[in-house]
Amino acid sequence: MILLVVIASVLIAGVTIYQYREQSQDYHENRLERKEEQILQSINYVLQETTYEAKTENLKYIFRDEIYKIADVQNVNFNIYDLEGQLIKSSKPAFEADAVSNCLDPEVLNHLEWSVAKRYVEEKRTAGDNYKASYVYILDPRFKPIGIMNLPYFEDNSFNDKELKEFLFRLAGVYLLMLLAAIILAYFISKYITRSLQTVADKLHHTNLTKRNEKIYIKNPSEEIGSLIDSYNNMIDELEQSAAKLAKSEREQAWREMAKQVAHEIKNPLTPMRLSVQSFERKFNPKDPEALAKLSEFSKTMVQQIDIMSNIASAFSNFADMPAQQKETLNVVKVTKLALDIFQEPYIHFISDKEELIAKLDRTQLIRVITNLVKNAIQALPEVSSPRILVTVAEEADWIKICVADNGVGISDTVKDKIFEPKFTTKSSGMGLGLGMVKNIVENYNGKIEFTSQEGKGTVFTVRFPKQS
Repeated sequence: MILLVVIASVLIAGVTIYQYREQSQDYHENRLERKEEQILQSINYVLQETTYEAKTENLKYIFRDEIYKIADVQNVNFNIYDLEGQLIKSSKPAFEADAVSNCLDPEVLNHLEWSVAKRYVEEKRTAGDNYKASYVYILDPRFKPIGIMNLPYFEDNSFNDKELKEFLFRLAGVYLLMLLAAIILAYFISKYITRSLQTVADKLHHTNLTKRNEKIYIKNPSEEIGSLIDSYNNMIDELEQSAAKLAKSEREQAWREMAKQVAHEIKNPLTPMRLSVQSFERKFNPKDPEALAKLSEFSKTMVQQIDIMSNIASAFSNFADMPAQQKETLNVVKVTKLALDIFQEPYIHFISDKEELIAKLDRTQLIRVITNLVKNAIQALPEVSSPRILVTVAEEADWIKICVADNGVGISDTVKDKIFEPKFTTKSSGMGLGLGMVKNIVENYNGKIEFTSQEGKGTVFTVRFPKQS
């Protein structure tokens, strides 16, 4: 609406200016013709009343005084030329006579001679104004040309220009009011039209699969809006059905994932337990003087792994608390050494710059973090000729840093972003829950876990736990 008002105002202003100019041009042409006709009538009257013979040679005598009378009566100046274009007489005062051309341009004579109407109007522009000069033959009583009458005419458009400016000013005022009215009207109409659409938009914005969504009810909507509302309400019904199915599927999936995770967690201690039993059975000698000490160490390791399995089994009874977190004041260095004792690989080395670094953590979960990282490092070394795993514990500002570094196959750049995702694994066996579980445990203690890796050179996992204040 606003655009239409603006376009209409511009078009009408343009048409108005064009119309004023056309009217002004027609007015001056008609006025020039009227003046020309009046002067010719006066000239013909003088030719009829004069005692001189009507011919070119006598024009200067015939109009010696009469030219001034005619100019005074008609309130216009004009000139009389002979047929060769030489000036015979001018009605202008003597001090202006020098401005009158004494000889007509041959082009004017040619146009006049070949014109059917025996009339020629010359148009020029001087001093910013339009100038016209009409040339017409003076005829004797037998309609034979005896001279040329020249009527100069200056177009005065000051009045028309003033009228045009005043009209455009009034027109601009009217269209300004129309523009304001159009803006106000367009605003209220758009608000009325979009009211129902805004209601639909608000409902769509608050639509959520996790809660019950309200349907839209609007009194007397238009046909299009009514169709849109019906489609939305049908969509809400379908969403509720889909949400119910999705919730059921998610519950089933959650239990399946929990079962997989529990199986994975139970499998972790079983492997080192089996290795420990096999190693003990192979190396134990009842006659060894240190047999009792070795038996005690073996028993301690087995009890530790059994406790881990017991905690997992107990925690499975409460899904929300799996695995339970108990904050204990621990010496991270000692617990890390204890977690590494279950591994018999000779290439696993441990370094710590201090004998004691204290933090509040769950002993079982800390052991699970270290066990998972070391086990992953071991699985990355089967094709390495000189395998090496280095576990370090160090103090770093307000953090306790645990690093597990290996010189294994490394991690490809294409899978680095997925390494902590549940069920993601690059191994041929296993369910890929280990690193995801480790990340959850670390973050539950406000810690951080990150890694750096190069294919063919190795990987370093770094875990940071906040120190005890």
